[in-house]
Amino acid sequence: MTNPIMARTSESSPQPFVPANLAPAEFTFRALLLGVVLGAVFGASSLYLVLKVGLTVSASIPVAVIAITFFRLYAKMGGRDASILENNIVATAGSAGESIAFGLGVTMPAILILGFDLEISRVLLVAVLGGLLGILMMIPLRRTLIVARHKELKYPEGTACAQVLIAAELSKDSAAGDSAENSKRAAVIFGGFFIGLIYKIGNTVFKGWKEVPSVLFGAPLKGGSIAAEISPELLGVGYIIGPRIASIMCAGGVLAYLLLIPLIKFFGDGLLEPLLPASKLIKDMSAGDIRGAYILYIGAGAVATGGVISLVRALPTIWRSMREGLNGFGDRGNAQLRTERDISMRWVLLGCAAVIAAITAAPSLHMNIFGAILILLCGFLFVTVSSRLTGEIGSSSNPVSGMTIATLLLTCFIFLLLGWTSPPYYVTALSVGAIVCIACANGGSTSQDLKTGFLVGATPRLQQYAIICGALISALALGPILLKLNAAATVYVPIEKIATGLHTDVNTLTQVTHLEGPQAASDASEYRIWQKNDSIKAPAGKYLVNATGDAVYFVDPGINGTYTMRPDGSEVRKFDAPKAVLVSYIIKGILDRELPWALVLFGVIIALVLEMSGVSSLPFAVGVYLPLSSSAPIFVGGLVRWWVDRQRNASAQLAALSDEEKSAESDRSPGVLLASGYIAGGALAGIVIAFSAGVLSNFAKAVDIWSSSNNPFYAGNYSSALSLLPWLVLVIALIAVNKSKQQKNKQVAN
Repeated sequence: MTNPIMARTSESSPQPFVPANLAPAEFTFRALLLGVVLGAVFGASSLYLVLKVGLTVSASIPVAVIAITFFRLYAKMGGRDASILENNIVATAGSAGESIAFGLGVTMPAILILGFDLEISRVLLVAVLGGLLGILMMIPLRRTLIVARHKELKYPEGTACAQVLIAAELSKDSAAGDSAENSKRAAVIFGGFFIGLIYKIGNTVFKGWKEVPSVLFGAPLKGGSIAAEISPELLGVGYIIGPRIASIMCAGGVLAYLLLIPLIKFFGDGLLEPLLPASKLIKDMSAGDIRGAYILYIGAGAVATGGVISLVRALPTIWRSMREGLNGFGDRGNAQLRTERDISMRWVLLGCAAVIAAITAAPSLHMNIFGAILILLCGFLFVTVSSRLTGEIGSSSNPVSGMTIATLLLTCFIFLLLGWTSPPYYVTALSVGAIVCIACANGGSTSQDLKTGFLVGATPRLQQYAIICGALISALALGPILLKLNAAATVYVPIEKIATGLHTDVNTLTQVTHLEGPQAASDASEYRIWQKNDSIKAPAGKYLVNATGDAVYFVDPGINGTYTMRPDGSEVRKFDAPKAVLVSYIIKGILDRELPWALVLFGVIIALVLEMSGVSSLPFAVGVYLPLSSSAPIFVGGLVRWWVDRQRNASAQLAALSDEEKSAESDRSPGVLLASGYIAGGALAGIVIAFSAGVLSNFAKAVDIWSSSNNPFYAGNYSSALSLLPWLVLVIALIAVNKSKQQKNKQVAN
């Protein structure tokens, strides 16, 4: 088997697939439109994932396959098929959504935990300005990192995407079987999408089977439990990230739910007073209560340590990246060649200056000139690092979280030294970290796309235009989606359950609102909004007060909220947003000095022990923080990938390939495409269901009542076991789609 990319890049002067002296159609309106639409769709699914489990997966290959298929079908109907460079523009514009979604989901929900409200202007500004800054700062580094280091920096996702595009282009002049193969690849993605969509609707809307089967243990593991959210999107994530990371993540969950929680129960059941920071006796606490009071802080300490360690490990790379980036800054080589033309450095510098000016001037960001300087310095440093690390280890392993943590630690410690510790500075620090986080994520994504373009022979300037357009549209789309997801799972908790007699001066409150969602039907009154920033008498957060200043409701947010039941008894599924919680803990812990540092230190020690044992601590720490119900299905997906790859690599067709080529083949396999479809279908169904929560509330109650009484898959002694059967169908499909491919390869070989 000959790899066209390996063949073309093995020379000392690599030749792109499309020579520089040719100029086929590239930056067309139809390619750009399809790219930004797909970018928004996959960005929405990525945002859903990062709020649930703190992870995203690369969308470039699925977007490329969809683009190839769409234009092939259009050509069969009498239209013009797309060139390889048009398909590349679609993939470039479509990849921006995933990186914007990661940055938003990791940082912006922290504003809720810090006691402020999610404002649409703040979210949109952070998304747009951070995305633009990452792209602009990456452009001058293209020739140094992508061209000059093409042999050293492989950019795995970018190279795999180029393979897909080149294989599709070669099939135009090949046998009909090759063209049919490309159609089958797209059919796998769309099939996975509709399977995930139908599964999620049947599971969540029609209560066809239990959503989270679980087992609760008694002594000697009192308080311990095993659970799994049997959703298509989490299974797909596990398959794509592979067995090692999936196993390490699940191991963190096992430590939390089968060791730490039972230990706390074992030693604390006899206590006669609450053990801080909890407010009730341990013997009266459920596993969820113990997790919220103790485990989350342990997990936060472990995640922060893992992020810092990953950053320290990358210090040699940081130094090389900075040195080479500055040496080659703005070097465009022979700009007369089409394949060497970047956006002019003049516009890059003006664009960066305009972004920094906008950041400083935006009132909702509470930014000062010092924060803007930190964004500029940390942004350029970490965009350079992110771009290089993406080339070495790929987007999935790029420690963007560690760079964000480092930025926040630096910012908060400087603010502490300057005495800037009042609540408005929380927003300033968060804005600095959020913009740098999005810039780093988008810088890495941009470098992957430019690597793909380098291999296929794209025009860099046109790719840069495409990803700027994709980032802008995705930012404008994802901001409202983030707010709506939070609102859909928000619970208005009667104040009697929080603190009776809570009162404030109503004359200082100017904002008014009404209840939204399912609870709006039972209370149409108008309330004043009180953003309580301290923990005196009641937790910090958003309260609704009446005309006399008496608090009536505590607004428990949908993202990282703690109340999962509305007053009418209906259940609410919250978003854990694990990395956003860590961001809030860092800011409050340093500026307020209110963190339970003993618990945080326990997490630090756990991470250090893992690193001393040769185990990557960051995915393990994320597993400690996440519910085991989230990491368990990811673990199953990783196991399926391990089994499939083992069978695949044993075949005669792949035995002669190098490990790098086997990995590339695995990343382009039907299983990865089907898993991508699972993720998109399941996540988008989850978003639509969340958006329609208020409309479908009566229907949901009726279905829940009927299923609880009549459906053994949903309720009853055997519901947890029976509910695994539909999910097992998804697992078998992942195996079967790869088996059919292997059988076809054997027939071809014979």
